[in-house]
Amino acid sequence: MPNKKLNRQLRVYRYVFYKETLVNPKEQFWSFLGAFVGIGIIAYIQSLSLPNLENLFLIGSFGASSVLIYGAIQSPLAQPRNLIGGHVVSALVGVTVAKLFPDILWITAPMAVAFSIVFMQITKTLHPPGGATALIAVSGGTKIASLGYWYVLSPVLSGALILFVVALIFNNITKNRHYPVKESRLRRSRRIQLRKKNSQ
Repeated sequence: MPNKKLNRQLRVYRYVFYKETLVNPKEQFWSFLGAFVGIGIIAYIQSLSLPNLENLFLIGSFGASSVLIYGAIQSPLAQPRNLIGGHVVSALVGVTVAKLFPDILWITAPMAVAFSIVFMQITKTLHPPGGATALIAVSGGTKIASLGYWYVLSPVLSGALILFVVALIFNNITKNRHYPVKESRLRRSRRIQLRKKNSQ
């Protein structure tokens, strides 16, 4: 009997996982196009502005953000507040940690990531690629370090805004895709919790 229950549960999990990972080819097309254009614009601006310097505009965390805001647009972590706020908060944390503990990577790297997570949680801007943004601030080399707090404005804020504008365009072209999500499960569950709390 326990084996039958376990096998049934495994079949249910496999089915749910399969359904969750099914993506319509049209969705794949718009995800590809949005990511291509968003990252392409940032790369193009960099090639015009800084052809001979290190990659300053095209930071790695933007690739991870693209996965969320073009490929998983329903996710609460992909919404505009999280995208822009998460990157900016994490960049501020990363630069601050780098200034407080210069040249001690074994301290700055874990502190930047850990504090960025906490501050994103406090500000309700949790965005997983933000951890990478904070890490880049402390380990991105001399060009990133020399930017100081300018790193927050450019490449971080400017790049996040470019990704956001492209997401607004490409995620709203068809009637099946809506960004930002107005009725996310997270917001719904939060409203239910608040109603329960207020009724007590």
